Amino acid sequence: MRPDTLSEAAERIAGGQPAWKAMGEFLDSFYGAASAEERLGRIQDEPPPTGDDKLDAVLGAAAEYLAKLYRLPIVPAWVGGPKRVLSEPYFTTTSMSPGMREYLTFSSPAEFRWRNIFTEERPLRRARSDQALNSVLRLDTGNSPKRSPSNPP
Repeated sequence: MRPDTLSEAAERIAGGQPAWKAMGEFLDSFYGAASAEERLGRIQDEPPPTGDDKLDAVLGAAAEYLAKLYRLPIVPAWVGGPKRVLSEPYFTTTSMSPGMREYLTFSSPAEFRWRNIFTEERPLRRARSDQALNSVLRLDTGNSPKRSPSNPP
């Protein structure tokens, strides 16, 4: 069964499940939520410690990023806690070349950067994320998407 909440994903990670799997399944659940209230419910409870300081900071960044990107009513207060910030920079890459570090430094969303986490421009992207975000943006503006040969119904 997939983790429905970020807290459940953290529990699975602490229990030994690979972080990429637990987070991917959580994100699929988040993006599949039908409403802002349902999405907020998926990130509202503070995740327990995973045993990995970097990952605990990433969880705070992810919750804040998702709350702002999906225009949720609030950003959970727990995301600003001291265990959600790293004292040393963490670059989410296998390449430590100066060029890659510079790219990540400037492309990282603010929710990650202020926690000393440097990652790509859209770090939580999944197959369903664009579809979910587009539906939120259409609801906020009251506009339906424009149709063209490259964007069929």
